Amino acid sequence: MHRQKSTALYPHPFSAAYWRDAAAELRDTRMLVFAALMIAVRLALKLVAIPLAPGLKINTAFLANAVGAMVFGPVMAALCAVVTDILGYLIHPEGVYFPPFLLTEVAGSLLFALFLYRAKLTPVRVMLSRFCICLFVNILLQTPIMIWYYRLFMDGAPYVLTVPGMVKNLFLFPIESVVLTVLLSAVLPVTSRMGLTHGESAPLRFTKKQLALLGALFVLGSASVLGYLTYYYNTTSLSASYTKQQRREENLKMADILTAQTEDFDGETVVTIVESAKRPFLSHETTYTAAVYAVTDGAEEDMDTFWGYSKSPASKEEAMKRQCGFTATVDDRTGEVLAFALTEQ
Repeated sequence: MHRQKSTALYPHPFSAAYWRDAAAELRDTRMLVFAALMIAVRLALKLVAIPLAPGLKINTAFLANAVGAMVFGPVMAALCAVVTDILGYLIHPEGVYFPPFLLTEVAGSLLFALFLYRAKLTPVRVMLSRFCICLFVNILLQTPIMIWYYRLFMDGAPYVLTVPGMVKNLFLFPIESVVLTVLLSAVLPVTSRMGLTHGESAPLRFTKKQLALLGALFVLGSASVLGYLTYYYNTTSLSASYTKQQRREENLKMADILTAQTEDFDGETVVTIVESAKRPFLSHETTYTAAVYAVTDGAEEDMDTFWGYSKSPASKEEAMKRQCGFTATVDDRTGEVLAFALTEQ
């Protein structure tokens, strides 16, 4: 006997029945066809954006992602995200395909589904879904993946490249929440008549309290990102993202600082290696920790190679003997040395 498909709504996704219904969508032919349609629409919308200001636009692919996740739930949404990510690269290959980015596609689709699938839709649910994706996926998850990508394939692009993306996500969150709410309000009656979604299909309207919540979420997101960036820049060394040329330039800069601050070292036989470089968020001062190595007799001809070393290869180089270390705080705008101290001498 054919089992009738459940039409139950759930107040939250933390139940076995919710996940059984989500998994059952994989056996529904109409849902499979709808999923294929949403993949096609999502791929097409990746090339469509709504311009708001110079350098600021809304990428519209998330709208198809949300509609699909609302209709067929988290299990199929995750599978669709994988297919969309792979097909998207095959159709429009840019750079090197990096599988970890797939995590952001899957996470975003899952979050949309967890908030919107088999639920009584309200503007609060819609804005919370977009807020969680902006903060946890687009900012907290995607940022380290982007830095990882830069290190592997772009020879360590500066960390600062990730900051504009964070700011853009924060700024767009309220706008995208309103746009998504309007879209789902228009789509929901259609999907209900088609039997793809269940429950009420009344228009979604923002109340003053919900608008206030939207503003509060924006403030919360801003505070979270500020805290994240403050912690990140206080604990992460910029030297990890240096290109080969930057590393050489910074090592030579440390040598200039060392010879200017003390006369105890011969610049012809000494190499300085930056071990860490930390710049607090929104600060113009970088604190360097550097090591001083003496080059052994007969290895002077390799000095040009030694100047391009980072911490690890320098410590393993037999022709370089560590003498001491030093810290120097430099004003990035003027180049002035604000503080200097020798260590381990």
